[in-house]
Amino acid sequence: MKLTGRRQSTHVEDRRRMSTGAKAGIGGIGAIIVAVIFTLMQGGSLTDVVGTVVQQGLQGQIEQPTSANREFTQEEQEAATFSKQVLASLEDVWAQQFQAHGQTYEYPTLVLFTGSVQSACGQGTAQMGPFYCSGDQKLYLDLSFFATMKQQLGIDISSSASFAYAYVIAHEVGHHIEFLRGTLDRCHRKMSQLDQAAANRLSVKLELLADYYAGCWAHYEQQKYGSLSDRDLADAIDAAQKIGDDYLQRAAGRAANPDSFTHGTSAQRMYWLKKGYETGDWNTTTFEPGELD
Repeated sequence: MKLTGRRQSTHVEDRRRMSTGAKAGIGGIGAIIVAVIFTLMQGGSLTDVVGTVVQQGLQGQIEQPTSANREFTQEEQEAATFSKQVLASLEDVWAQQFQAHGQTYEYPTLVLFTGSVQSACGQGTAQMGPFYCSGDQKLYLDLSFFATMKQQLGIDISSSASFAYAYVIAHEVGHHIEFLRGTLDRCHRKMSQLDQAAANRLSVKLELLADYYAGCWAHYEQQKYGSLSDRDLADAIDAAQKIGDDYLQRAAGRAANPDSFTHGTSAQRMYWLKKGYETGDWNTTTFEPGELD
């Protein structure tokens, strides 16, 4: 993804030197790659219910190092710059889309952290993956997640400037769009009235809608700047495929259990990301009429 010379968003809080370290559990899982997959299943794209749910569901402790005195590598700094540029593009696209529909876009804030972070939704950790919190309208990102994508999930990314990385940020901003349009709160209220399996099905639709919005952003980014190559789109679709619930459960040595899915299958995630990219129609939804009433 070509972003050379593009502006960087100023709606960023860099807390990487403020992280104090945190303990996060991985249960009795032995192999490191399985531990990574498990934690991604729990929070690869968490919305504003992060923190308590994941921390209560895990056992065992791993101490995260503090980062106050650590120097950032060139790769980390490049990833930070890239993330700010992606956020700036997302700001431009969504501000224009909201204006076209007679609305005003409220900018979310990107919080960069290392190890652990405090949000309005509770304590977050690197193991939980990137997440969005509607309580403070911020998306939280530990840049080590990008290295995890490459090293543990086998996503072939030749440089930090890849659309597969951008897709991660665009997905979390997709949850912000859901919040601004009222979908997020309506969905969570409805989920609280249902049994776990039914609530999970709504959670899947919420995640797929965020994938769709990520695709919509890419549609307009490409239309305006032509910054995406065929390889970029392939990388993002590959990433969507490898964070599907069915893929991750099988990779962890478990049978795929649809009732436990919270983010959608690989096929679903690829479909909605691609559909958003092809149409750019932000009025399309993954929910049925009246489903959230």
